[in-house]
Formats: sequence, structure tokens, C-alpha cells
Amino acid sequence: MNAQYINPFLTSSIHVIEAMMQVKPSIGQLVLKTLQGRSDLLMLKIGIVGAFQGEVIFCFPQDVALKIVSSMMGGYPVAELDDMCRSAISELGNMISGNASTMLYNEGIVVDITPPNIMSDDHCYAECKAITIPLSLNDIGDFDIFMIA
Repeated sequence: MNAQYINPFLTSSIHVIEAMMQVKPSIGQLVLKTLQGRSDLLMLKIGIVGAFQGEVIFCFPQDVALKIVSSMMGGYPVAELDDMCRSAISELGNMISGNASTMLYNEGIVVDITPPNIMSDDHCYAECKAITIPLSLNDIGDFDIFMIA
């Protein structure tokens, strides 16, 4: 995938996470990695359509997803991945992807995003290689953003 498409997602991730959680994420080395669904992950998929086609898949370990939602809610403790938690994670992915699509538009690349979808089939991307953006959120934990073209 073209770096011109990836950089807006990097920038957007930093801005949205800082605004929503008052945490500055650190971005690890971009790598080509096999996307592997596991039962201990919360996976959120957002499609990209337009000038290029693809998918962005946010992979959160469940404990990290709970801490992220708690942080988004001002520290309110969150103990289970219920509908409210899934909705908050979906909105985080939606804001990052929507912001990135606006940045792409400003560069003359017109794309749109599909509604966020929590993936229920953890094997649907077995053996799929994707550019991976690892993010670390200090005391909250780490998660990956996979970009599939």
C-alpha cells in the first residue's frame, strides 16, 4: 500500500487518541504482518472505497479495549466487552478512519469509509498479510492497525 495512503491514518490515530484519551500514542515500526484472528482480540473492520479500495482492521487485545473505553469515559471502570464497549471502540475506529479520509481528500484522493463492523469470525483473514501499524498507549497497552489494499 502506498505511503501516501498510510500516513493520514498514522496522523489521524495520534490526533484522535490524544483528543479522546489525553494519551500520546507511540507508533512502532511499520511491518508486513499476517493478520491472525484470535478469540482474545476485539477486531474492528472499516472498509475504504473510492480512489483506492481496502480495509482498515483495528485489532485490540480485550484488556486493552476495556482500558481504552474506560479512558474514553473519563476513567469510569469498564469490566466487560458489552454493547456499550463495542460501540465506543467502533466510534474510535470510525473517528480515526473518517479523519484520515478527510486528510486524503485534502490531498486530492477521494475515498469514503464504510460503517464500522465488529468482526465475529476470527478466522476470516487467516494467512492474510497486511501493512501493520503498531500503537502503544503508555499504561493502557498496545494494539495494531492493519491496512489491507
